[in-house]
Amino acid sequence: MAWFVKTETFTAEAAALPVEQRRPIIQAHRQWVQQEKAKGRSIQSGYLVDEYQRPGGGGLLIFEAASYTEALVWVQNDPMICADLVDWKLQEWISVSGDGWSD
Repeated sequence: MAWFVKTETFTAEAAALPVEQRRPIIQAHRQWVQQEKAKGRSIQSGYLVDEYQRPGGGGLLIFEAASYTEALVWVQNDPMICADLVDWKLQEWISVSGDGWSD
């Protein structure tokens, strides 16, 4: 299995929406991640903040998949992508150092 990283930022249109309009989709994303974890997928999800802990830097989804094609097909089910809430990019991540990953 390989590791993949989806980076994302809100589209300009989504960023202009009131938080109340984005919240249901963000919650659906969180539920989707939890469902995928429950199915056994190795996955970590979170958002980026600045030095004052203010969000706005985008988000990261790090997960395992057998291939880039599988990762792409799977990640396109993310509610944030389905709702066109984010601009995103998918890349394979090749680790060269570290102690491994634990959930």
